[in-house]
Amino acid sequence: MKELVSIEWLSENLGKKELILLDASLDMTAHGKYSEYNDLTIPNAKYFDLKRNFSDRRSDLPNTLPPKEQFEFECQKLGINRTSEIVVFDNLGIYSSPRVWWMFKIMGQKNVSVLDGGLPEWMKKGLKTEKRKKQTYELGNFEASVAENFIVKYCDIQKNIENRTFTLIDARSEGRFNGTEEEPRKQLKSGHIKGSVNIPFEEVLNNGKYKSKAELKRLFNDKCNIENNLVFSCGSGLTACILLLASEIAFKKSKYVYDGSWTEWAEKNNLKNVVQQKL
Repeated sequence: MKELVSIEWLSENLGKKELILLDASLDMTAHGKYSEYNDLTIPNAKYFDLKRNFSDRRSDLPNTLPPKEQFEFECQKLGINRTSEIVVFDNLGIYSSPRVWWMFKIMGQKNVSVLDGGLPEWMKKGLKTEKRKKQTYELGNFEASVAENFIVKYCDIQKNIENRTFTLIDARSEGRFNGTEEEPRKQLKSGHIKGSVNIPFEEVLNNGKYKSKAELKRLFNDKCNIENNLVFSCGSGLTACILLLASEIAFKKSKYVYDGSWTEWAEKNNLKNVVQQKL
């Protein structure tokens, strides 16, 4: 399956036996943004609860990749099989769905795509929606096989500051990257990891859809050395995957994510606001 599928493709293939449609919408973003379509979904979509079921319950960090066993069992509960063809979407166009795409890739699932434009684009086309509701499904037989080498850790980032074996790309806003805008996690200072490059995730999108392959190639070429491996970061590892998928569309280049991202880096380096230090 391609990295992206169109609204037209999905509407034509919605009844396909092996197709699993996953709604990865979040109630709210880290900045408090929410969709006007919060209670709506595409017919037959299964809700992929990224925050509650598909983040590591043992971690103090937000949105951390869950253990293999947790991911596997939660997928089975959604009726996902080894042979399933998965399409992921969210209600902001492109926001949380690339994170889910990356997670499935890391867990060994080859047949997974993101719906370009997501629910907003589906509704623009006047296609049918329904109220999102809780459901139970017959257990699937999905099995995970973790590609650990694509998960970059704190120690890898530390080493790279000295060795520069990869290019670290930060998907946060320019203000957060430069330290002139507050972090949504108020206890943390903004700023960036030494040697990293800033490409705000909005720059790879146009009205909630990905820009063309040619536009994405130009953007990456202008901003960074694409001869290196590219590792993606953000505040918590979520919007980093928007850039990662853009790099896959442009170059078939990289699936590397620093999962702890700025939250872990700032906490471990004691980059905290003075107000919090006095408490």
